[in-house]
Formats: sequence, C-alpha cells, structure tokens
Amino acid sequence: MTSTTRPTAPTQGSNASIATQRNDGLLQPGGGKDGRSISAATSFSTIKGGMSYGRSVGPPGSFASNVTTIPYSRTADLSRTDMSNYANYDDGYDTTSSEQRQADYRSRIEKETKIRIGTENLLEALNSKKEKQAREQRKVVESELNTSNRKIAQLKSDLEAEIQRGSKQPPMSPRARLSQLFRSAPMRSPEGPGQQLGEVAEREHDPELESPTYILAEILQALEVEDLRPDYYVGQANDLVELFRRHSTLKYDLAWSIFGLRMQMLLLSDSREVVAAGYRVMRYAITDRKSLQTIRALQTDYLVILSLVKDGKARVEREQALKFIRAFLDVKDGCSEIHPAVARVIVAVADHSEDSLRSIATLTLAEMLVKDAQLVINAGGVSVLSDAMGNGTYHAPEALVEPFLHLMDLPARRSMLRSGFEFSSAFSTFTEPHINHLEERLKASSRLIAAMFKSWPGLMTLSLHDFLPVRSVVSSLFISHTSIRIATLDLLIDILRIKSPSWSTTFIGGRRLTTYNRVANLRVEPQEAEKTQPQAQSDEQKRNLVEHFTAVTLAILLRHGLMKGLIHAESDSPTQGLKRKTTLLIAEVLRMASDLLPTNWSQGLQALPGLLEAATQFGEDDRFQALATVYQVDSINRTLYRSTNGQASTSQTSQVVGEDGSAARARATSKTQVNATMDAAQFKLKMTDTGVLGGVNFLKWDWPLIQELIEGPMVNPQRFLEALKQEKFIHRLLGFLRPFKFRFSDEANTKSNQRYVRTACSLVKCMLQHQEGIHYLSSSKVMPQLAECLAQLDPASGITSQTNIFDPQKLFEKLVGGYFTMLGVMCRDQRGIHILIRWKIINMFYHIVELKNRDDLIRVLLTNLDYTLDSHPRIILSKAMIAGSKLMRITATRMLRKYAMMPIQTQTVVGGGAAEWSIRLLVGQLYDPQIEVCEVAIKILEEACNNITSLEYVVKCRPALDHLGEIGAPLLLRFLSTSVGYHYLDGLDYITKEMDDWFLGRNDTYVTLVEASLARALAADATVEKPFGGGLNDDHLEPIAYYSSVPPHFYRELTRTAEGCELLKAKRHFEEFAATIQDFAMEDEDPETILKVKGCLWAVGNVGSMELGAPFLEQTDVIKYIVLIAEESQVMTLRGTAFYVLGLISRSLHGQEILATHGWDGTVNVMGECLGYTLPLDFNKLFSLRPFALAGKDGRTSLIRTRPPGTVSDADPTNAGILASITKLGNTVLTNKALSELSACKQKKVPGFRSVRLFKKAMTVLAGHGYGIPQWRFVIDLFEKEVLRKIVLEEDDDGEDESSDHEREEDNDSGGRSRSGT
Repeated sequence: MTSTTRPTAPTQGSNASIATQRNDGLLQPGGGKDGRSISAATSFSTIKGGMSYGRSVGPPGSFASNVTTIPYSRTADLSRTDMSNYANYDDGYDTTSSEQRQADYRSRIEKETKIRIGTENLLEALNSKKEKQAREQRKVVESELNTSNRKIAQLKSDLEAEIQRGSKQPPMSPRARLSQLFRSAPMRSPEGPGQQLGEVAEREHDPELESPTYILAEILQALEVEDLRPDYYVGQANDLVELFRRHSTLKYDLAWSIFGLRMQMLLLSDSREVVAAGYRVMRYAITDRKSLQTIRALQTDYLVILSLVKDGKARVEREQALKFIRAFLDVKDGCSEIHPAVARVIVAVADHSEDSLRSIATLTLAEMLVKDAQLVINAGGVSVLSDAMGNGTYHAPEALVEPFLHLMDLPARRSMLRSGFEFSSAFSTFTEPHINHLEERLKASSRLIAAMFKSWPGLMTLSLHDFLPVRSVVSSLFISHTSIRIATLDLLIDILRIKSPSWSTTFIGGRRLTTYNRVANLRVEPQEAEKTQPQAQSDEQKRNLVEHFTAVTLAILLRHGLMKGLIHAESDSPTQGLKRKTTLLIAEVLRMASDLLPTNWSQGLQALPGLLEAATQFGEDDRFQALATVYQVDSINRTLYRSTNGQASTSQTSQVVGEDGSAARARATSKTQVNATMDAAQFKLKMTDTGVLGGVNFLKWDWPLIQELIEGPMVNPQRFLEALKQEKFIHRLLGFLRPFKFRFSDEANTKSNQRYVRTACSLVKCMLQHQEGIHYLSSSKVMPQLAECLAQLDPASGITSQTNIFDPQKLFEKLVGGYFTMLGVMCRDQRGIHILIRWKIINMFYHIVELKNRDDLIRVLLTNLDYTLDSHPRIILSKAMIAGSKLMRITATRMLRKYAMMPIQTQTVVGGGAAEWSIRLLVGQLYDPQIEVCEVAIKILEEACNNITSLEYVVKCRPALDHLGEIGAPLLLRFLSTSVGYHYLDGLDYITKEMDDWFLGRNDTYVTLVEASLARALAADATVEKPFGGGLNDDHLEPIAYYSSVPPHFYRELTRTAEGCELLKAKRHFEEFAATIQDFAMEDEDPETILKVKGCLWAVGNVGSMELGAPFLEQTDVIKYIVLIAEESQVMTLRGTAFYVLGLISRSLHGQEILATHGWDGTVNVMGECLGYTLPLDFNKLFSLRPFALAGKDGRTSLIRTRPPGTVSDADPTNAGILASITKLGNTVLTNKALSELSACKQKKVPGFRSVRLFKKAMTVLAGHGYGIPQWRFVIDLFEKEVLRKIVLEEDDDGEDESSDHEREEDNDSGGRSRSGT
C-alpha cells in the first residue's frame, strides 16, 4: 500500500534510496503489541498546517519536537528530563488495568465512607448540644458531609462505568497486572494551535491509509543523522513506538541488520533521555524468544548493566532499562534469556536501601522466581526477597509470598529452597519488640503471615519444623508490648475471619454490654422480614469451602496453645481496651470452635481450661479476676446470640430451642403492646412531652418518643382519634412533612436525620390503618404539594419550575429522597395506592421512568416502591426494565431479587404471587440485548433455584439459554436437580453433550475455576462490615459467599435425581474417575497428571456429597485413596484438594460413616445434620511432609553456587592485580584497601582500563559475587567510555580478537543454557 498523504519525498535521500532502504530494512508491513489509540499529546497533533507526516519538510534539525513545546513545570527535576514529556512518552505499562482501577475506586470509596461515618457521628454528637453553641460547628460539619457524599456518589458512578468497560476487555495475565503498579500517569494534551489539527492528524495516520514500511524507512533514515539535539532523537523514537502500536505485525518483519544498528547508536548516546528512548523502542520490537536472542546479540546485556548501576540522576534511563528486562518475562521462555549478570544487578538494585527503583526490582525478582527459580537463587535473590517480606520496605509483602508458596508446592521445586526458613524474618518481628521501625514492620509482617494462613500451601509451609511459625505467633500473646499485642490480636481476627459485631467498637471503648439489648430488639423486625423468604442457603452454606478452611486453621492454632495464650493476654493486658478486645476474641473463638470443630475438639475447650480452675481457687487473689473474665465471656456470648439472632450457623439451633419467629416477634413487640393500652391521660402527657404541641421547632421535638407513640398507643383507634382531632399532634407532624414548608425537605441527608424518615413512614403506615387517617391523609396538603413537585418533573404535565426539590443535588444531599420512601410505604396498601391514583402521582411515575437524563431519580423511585401487590408499581418496574437505559435495566433487574427469593404461593392469587411475577420478569430479562443485564438475571435466577418450588417454576417458564453460552450454563445445571428439569434438558439433547464435554476436559477447567474462586474468597477481607449508607452500586462489590461456595458441578447436579444416577451408572464415568485417582494418587512431578487427578477428585467429591451418590462410593472404595492423598501426598495443593473433597463427602451421612472407618471425624449440629467440616483423628497426618533433604530424587538439596568454578585471572600482572582488587571489594574487611588500590591504578592511567578483554573479565568477576550497586558503579567507572562502544559495535583492539571471541562464546553459552538444573 502506498501512502497518499505525503506529497513530498524526504530530503535526506532520493526516492531510489528510500526504496532500497525498504527492501533492506523490511519484508512486509505489520503493528505493535499494544494497540491503544494515539492521544492528542503525541507528536502528530503538533504538525503545522500544510506539513505532512513525512520528515522531508526541512532539515532534521528543524523538527519541532514536543520536548521543546512543553512548558517548564515547577516540579520538574533539573537533573533529568521526565520521559513522559516527550511526545506523550507512553509505554505498554502506562495505563492501569481495569481490575486495578476498580480496586482503586473501591479503596477510595471505602476511605470516603469512613470519613462520612465519622462526620455523621460528629454531627450526631453536635445535635445533643444546645442549638446556639453548636450552630456554626453544625454548618461546617454539614458542609463537609455534603462534600463527602458528592465524592462517594461520583466514585460509585465511576466504579460502575469502569466495571461496565472492564467486562468488555479481555483479562490480563497475572504478570501484566503486577506490572501495572509501576505505570506512570498519562500526560495531558498540551494546549495550543496544534490541537486544532488533532482530527486531521488522526485521519492522516489512519492505519488503513498509511504505509508502515515507508514510514519506518523514513524514521530509520532520520536516525542516521548525527550530532543533533536529544529532543530530535527522542521524538523520532517516540514516533517509531507509535508506529509499532498502530501496526501490530510490523515488528515481526524487521531487518535487524539495519534496525539493530540504529538502536545501538541510540543506546550509546551520551544523553540519558535518548538511551531511555532506545530501550523503549527495543521493548516494543520484542516478539518471541528468537527476537530476544537477536536483541542480546546487539550486546544489550552490557548496556543494561551499565544503565542500572548509574546514580539517581539517570532515573529515567534506569527505569526504562528495567522495564526492558521485564519485557523478557512476557515472552514464553523469555526468562531463560536473562543473563546471570543482569540478574545479579537486579538483585543489587533490590538490595540497595536508597534506590528509587527498589520496589520494581523486588517485584521483578518475584516474577523471575516463578519463571526461572534457579536463576534467582543462583543470583542470591532469595535472601533479598525474604528481607523485603519481613522488614516492611516493600509496600505489598503478601504479593512476594506467592512465588515462594509456588515453589513449595511440588517436591522438585521445594528442594531449591533452603528449608522453609525464608519467612522467618516476618515471624521474628512479633517476638522481638526492641527493633527499629517496629510499627511498619509489624504491619508488613502481619500482612505476610495472614497471606500464608489464607492458602493451603501456606498452611503446609507453616507446619514445617513442628509448626514453629505458628508457635511464634501464639507466643507473641505472652509479650506485653502494646504494639505487638494490638498487631497480634488484629492478626488473629484476620486469620480466623471473625466479623466484628456492630457494637464491638463501643464495647472495646468501655460501654457496658447491657446497653445492647435495645439494639438487638430493633434488629428483630427486619430479620423477621427476611425469614419470610425461603432459606435459599440450605445447599450453598453446606458447601462453604472457606468455613472448612477456617476450621482447620482454628484447629492448628488451638493445638498450639491459642486459648492459653488468649487467657494470659486477657489477664496481662497493657490497657483496658485491649483487655476487652481479648475477651471478645476469646468468646468468638469459643463460638467458632463449637460451630466448626468436631465434638471431641470443642467439648473440652468450652470449659475454659485453666480459667475455671483459677476461679475456684478461693484462697487466691487472682480468683476475682478469673471470675470477672468468665462472666464477661458469658455476657459477650449472650449478646452475640441476641445480635445475630439465629443467623448463619445458629439458625438451625434456634429452631430447636424454640426461637421461632413468633417468639422473637413477641419479645420485640412486648413493649409496644404495653404502650398500646395506654389511657387517655397518659397519652396526652406523652404527647406534651414530645414537644410537638408546644411549638413548630422540630429540632426541640423528642423524636424517639414520637416514634414510640406512633407505633404504640396510636395503633389504638381511640388514641389515634385523640391525636388527630382533639390535639394538633398529627397536624403538626404532617405540616413538618409538607414540601413547601422546606423543613423536612431542607434537612441534610445524614445518618442522624434518618430518624425523620423513619418517623414519617411510621406515621403514614399508621394512618393507613384507620379510616379517619386515610381520609385525613388524602385531604391534607402533603399529597397535593408532593404531587405538584413531581409534576414539575413530568413533561406531560405542563408544569415547570426553575427550582425543584428533586433536582440531582438536593436528591443526594437533602432528605427529599425520604418522600419516595413514604410513597413506597403507601404502595404496600391498596388504600394507599388509591390515594396516589387520586392525586395522579401514579401517572407521573409512569412518565418519570421515561426520563432520559434522570437516572438518579428513577433509581430512587424504583428502589423505594413496593411490588408485593399486583398493581401499578409492578407495571412501572417492568416498563423500566424494558425502556430504561442499560444502567436502569440492571438496577430494575436487581430489584427483583428480593421477590424472587420469596416462596411460591400454592393458592391461586390474582395476577400471581410476587415470586412468580418476579421470576417471569427475570426470564424475560434473559433476552435483553445487553449481556450485563442477562448476567444479573442469571445470577438471581440461579440463587432462586436453590428452592425446589422456585426451580420447578423456572423450568415451567421454559427459558431458552442457547444465546448466552457459558453465562447460562450454571442455570442449566440447576435444572438437573429435579426430574422436571432433567426431562426438559433431555428433550433438548443437552445432558449427553454436556456430560461428554465435562468428561473430556471441563473437569480440568473446573479445577482452575474452583481454585481461583477459593483464592479470591480467602484473600478477601471478611472483617470489614459494610458501613451505613451503602447504595445499589455496592452490589458491584461481589459477595465473598459467592466465591467461598463450591461452584456448580455437572456431576453433582446430575446425581440429585434417580434418572441422573442411572445415566451416570450407564456411562461409567465415576469408575473412570476412581481409577485415575487410584493410579496417580502419589504423583508429584507431572503438572498435567496432577491437574487431571484434581479434576477427578472434585468430580468424585461432588457426586459423594449427594445422598444418591452412596452406591458409587461403596462400589469403588475410592475414599481410601482420597484419604491417602490427604495424608501422604507430597504435592501441597493436591493434598488441599483432597481435604476439601473429604469435606464434601462428609456432607452426606453415608460419606461421614465411611470417613469414620478411615480415622476422620466430621462436625454435626445439634440436630445431627452433617455440616461438612471434617478433620483426622490423628491431626499430624494432615501436615506430614518429608524433610527437605529427602525431597529431591537424589536425596540432596540443590545448593546455591554463588561463585563460578575457578578464578578469573590475566597474564598481565597489572591486570591480574586489578582483578584481584575487584574480588576484594566483596570482602568488607578488605574493601577500603581494594578501593585505594583501584584508585591508584586509575590515577596511573594503566592501559588495562582501555582494554575490552579486561572489562569483560571484570564483568565476569562482578557477576560471580554478591556486589552492591556502589561497587558495580565504581568498577565500571574505572574503564574508559570507548571500551563499551568497542564492545557494542564489536570494534575490538588488535591482538584481542581471539580472546574476545572466546569471551563472547562463553557469554553466549552461559546466557542460552537451561537454568532448570543446578
């Protein structure tokens, strides 16, 4: 293709020369690895009018590079130039990934939410003060609260948009995601006349219209010109990078004889910016391992070493050199092309405490450890990574532990490490209180230890040396240092995944537990509303892998003295707050032990060994402290029970002891019932005490008392008539709610002001229960004024206003959103809907959901309406689900989850029950044109299908899911759990095809899915409770429970029905799985075979977890081999998989009986139901590993060779002395002597410092020893600059050709050899 946008030819050569250059330099056109678009800050946007892209206009020196047009910044570093200022110097690592942007948004939302909670608490405290004293402070606090609310709303909106964008982008590799940490922010486009030609430049450089070969030839020819300003070369290099980006296949057809020479000249430049630009171009030219070998043939190893050892003034050059090496890791087997000397320098950078690139060098070593462990080990990088994990210098120590755990998994890789002491520095922090920077090191060590406790290889590693690391953590409870005690308690809470109750903070602060009775009672009503929904967790909670993992973690800690350490920490607490925190932790540990561990584990623990004995020692003074601890623990247990009220593991227990819904409701409403019998005199006195009758200043009203009167005495019709007619009580309350009085509507939307909304809803609900109240509410001024405000939003009403109380800012900052909550209460009652119809409010709702620019208003409307009745709100929601924007359709679809979880009503209901209606709408949403809407509907339907009746109704709707592909697969698997669904899928010929697919490959894919889900669930922070004010956008923060449960498995769903069992028996797939497990139970080398065994284990476990799977387990006797794997396998992850599978098998009664014969005990609740948490009776068998010395095949560990065989010498005595002095630099005792000797040789200007041969030998010495960056720099600075130029351009001195060839041959042999051995 020829370019049609270049009217003139370059002046640096004729057209014929250009054609020759193209034939020599290129084969075919192509393009860059990163296909991002060209921003307006590139050099193309600065082209002047009438100038083409060709470099033929004017001499090379006349080019106006972006370097010279960017204004000087007051923050710029005069010692270097920021490469981001050169023509949008943007590289492949300069745009953060979608996942990291989402994580950043979530962390910022969490931070702003905490700020908002603190501001609300301060405002609530100010409300208790006198109005005159706190007026100014209230204004400041409310202003800050409004600012925080706006920030949270904007961040949530940005997060939602990013999630939508990220769902369309392909996932990135783990290494690429790690690399995002070091990307620089993109530069803004410079303002000026050049911006006006942005569109012209984009059209001119359309990849479809330009000739990349012609442009490349022009750029390479332009780079031939010498002695120009650095800006010129940087601009040309950046243009070359942009060319690679636009044409992703161009780099595959480069003629390196020409291209490589140009790059060598850039890398040999005296300008740091030019050298950095050269590294950047080389990085974009990498394609595969062969290209890396070609690049290394250009002597880039020497250049990279020289760049990395420079001082801090050359940061931009050093950074690009390190990114160039990191690009090797993106190529398959590219790590094998990293020279050991380069690895040594990276280790030196990571070990240099004052190096600005220390973090990225540490991360690079961690990634290299995964790719080529022997290379890092031989370079001495393991000790550097170990120090970085424990000393707190690296910002993400938990990311460094993963490569070590990856090596610990297989015996062959495990033998490369010393013996498992690589993590000892982190644990020593907790036992050595007198160290520098204790706080920082405690934080880093806590994150590292928590990461190890959250993976199965980590637990296995902690079990080494008789659980020495675990004993170190527990022993830190006996240290009274305040910082260590706080860090240890927080670490234990994180490890055990304890969710602190809402009252824990105030309890630790000193409040009494007796004050929480009211809080527990207040929570009964919403929980009872939730209990009206089916308990859809019956199957999901039974397969919670995270709880099973937490059980074994708790068992490890208890076996090594956790309870004894906590009791000692409680009695020897430095502060009263830590004492209460320790007591709370003791109560939580007792509760978890009762719920998760078998009876033989927890029965002795509940007696608090050691504490009760001390309490019964009547002659000792410590008896009273022990008694107080026992009483406090018992009080916390009772308070925990009241606050949770039958949630999670206590739900079934509460049913046994009679904690049914009626009893809880009776407790919660007992006080209300007493108040309902209040006589007239008491009621009038109470109304007077509220302050409502005394004036209209609502700030002086007693709102808790008002709420109590509305929900108590006013339920009585007689008391209600007194409040309505004889007094002004209801009149003034409704007057406060009138929109145009701007009292309720002008209050700030804060946590404390939500009491107004609650009282208003209670009042409306109470009035709808009485005929007089209905008439009064319908004729009051509240409804017409509210209708007028809504009419201003309705285009069909003809009513407009410049200021509306429902504008976006007021809707978010003020309490006007509470009006929709009141209207939602009215929608729950047919009489309330009649009032809305009378004032045309329902008609306005129909028009409001059609607004295109008010998604915020539509969201508030949809989330507050009630859809229980078959009336107008259902039609409004269905209309929003069809005609709304994508965001609104997703919001409306999520609204259906509450109703889809309700039980299917057996009796006939006009219009169908709420569950049937919601399921029908969700099935309709499966055909939405946006796949995101379909995903939300699929997840809700999948959750609803946990209830058998709902599942049968979904099947009855006969949804077609072929167009959804893998998204609809989980829902189709749910259909298999009933005979109706089985026959429906069998008619579609789905079962046979899916069964063959799982047998031939999906089992292996399932292993990756379940391990990724489990890793994500374990890594999630379960100790953070969702703060107040979470909106619908918080649904994007996917629940941990979704990842902690076992993903749907085809064979498990198939085994739910008798028809499915018959098919499984006929296919004989289970027998094949059992045979594979039996044959390869002790496999510890081949990763593919291990993956196959894992897939078979999960298939057997899912079948065995069903009651109908008992015959399959008994016929094959496969459990014996699964137990063998769990107790004796040397592959850590395989042993963990067997442990989880045994937990699945213990879900069924027959599985637990079989496990009991093999020495494994399971956990049951008080009803005798199996919970699926199983542990071996001989606990040591679960963590038995062969010693490291026996891990390798030859019975020996692979020792680290830090020095090459033999010594480097030279025939010349002077050169031999120089090499000897360089060797002495590695000895701290002889360092000063060596420095003086080398400095003396430098002053004498010995000819060896101009010798290429001696330079290479010096590099060999440095590469064979653990030198620091200052030593590398000192030695390299001894040699003349032309030595490096001779090496790169292969201009060796006479008489050195033979030796240099020999050195080059040795270098190539060492660089290309396989490093998988010693």
